[in-house]
Amino acid sequence: MDIDSVCALLRKGANQLALHTAAQKNHALECVAASILNNREIILAANARDVNEARQKGMTEALVERLALDDKKFKSILDGINTVIQQKDPVGEEIAGWTLPNGLQIRQTRVPLGVVAIIYESRPNVTVDAFTLAYKSGNSILLRGSSSALESNLALSKAIEEGLAKAGSDGVKHSLYLCQSGDHAEVNQILGAVGKIDVVLPRGSAKLINLVVQNAKIPVIQTGSGVCHLYVDETADISSAAQIALNAKTQRPGACNAIETILVNKKIAGEFLPLLVKTFAGKVQIRADEICYPILQAQMSSQDSSFLSRATNEDFGFEFLDYIVAVKAVDSVEEAIDFINTHNTKHSEAIVTNDRSHARAFQTRVDAACVYVNASTRFTDGNQFGFGAELGISTQKLHARGPMGAQALTTTKFLIDGDGQIR
Repeated sequence: MDIDSVCALLRKGANQLALHTAAQKNHALECVAASILNNREIILAANARDVNEARQKGMTEALVERLALDDKKFKSILDGINTVIQQKDPVGEEIAGWTLPNGLQIRQTRVPLGVVAIIYESRPNVTVDAFTLAYKSGNSILLRGSSSALESNLALSKAIEEGLAKAGSDGVKHSLYLCQSGDHAEVNQILGAVGKIDVVLPRGSAKLINLVVQNAKIPVIQTGSGVCHLYVDETADISSAAQIALNAKTQRPGACNAIETILVNKKIAGEFLPLLVKTFAGKVQIRADEICYPILQAQMSSQDSSFLSRATNEDFGFEFLDYIVAVKAVDSVEEAIDFINTHNTKHSEAIVTNDRSHARAFQTRVDAACVYVNASTRFTDGNQFGFGAELGISTQKLHARGPMGAQALTTTKFLIDGDGQIR
């Protein structure tokens, strides 16, 4: 990849797109959605080839699920574009305005970041989500997906380009570029593109995220791996807690908002853990601490015993991305909070409780982008939050935090009007 030439074209596209109205951008996105729908069979066939190759290479089924597109996911991609179209354009929004004593009028407004890059793994829907949010917010985008999803990403990016072409003057040709070689050198080129790329977002495993954060010479919005916890308080409705645990662990175990550790108050461990075993019903491998292990073991038949093992210190704070969960008993909500803040990745955390003071203490003191009371962590998602799509879940504290929609790809500019004032 000739990074200089690619970024020069993307900068040209970003400069052009920054001048487009909301109506122009929405029209282009409508054409993109229509093109993706028209190319549905080609896209699904390409994805099937990626999935087949991934299985042949031994990819776990949990990760294959992230890669695979089906009718539901395909519809979700189109629904996401339509939701973004319906949203208010963040560009040009006046955040604040005031007049100084000397008569200077100051307005703080939202403007695009410019040229954005995203480096991501597996999920081909990210190709469309990232482009859609970038286009809506007036940015061009450099897409670098993983080799495991290359066929899918190529088919999707071609459909996007066709849609932009059909949009006529409302479609900005150089608003996206997909890296195609699969060579790791592409990543190094992106991370070193000082002055050419305004920001890069990593989305994927902890290994990928750390690689980007540690090697980037350009600004990074850090999306985090998800070591998420569920704490079952002594006052919890254990039936509800078991169902939340089941959803948060098994609906999509390869997702970053799936729980990896369950903490249970010792006072109800004897009541909750047997119900958890029954609810998981041999679907999830449990790695239990010394208090929880004998309680769980007593509930498991010899047939289920293979789903239980003793936890090691390394199991806590580890992102399994699979049908595996670590379980630990704690004395109090305070101990749960301290444990979570020591072992989490600042992504999503949840408490199940009927004690309002415990709920508020948990939400106030737990350091994470999203903190839930009596709900599954699986809701940490741009689509679920009403953004239509997301670039990822930011786990850092500067610029953006939590699910990132179109607004997260804007910055602000101060516009000052005067009538001859001098200092």
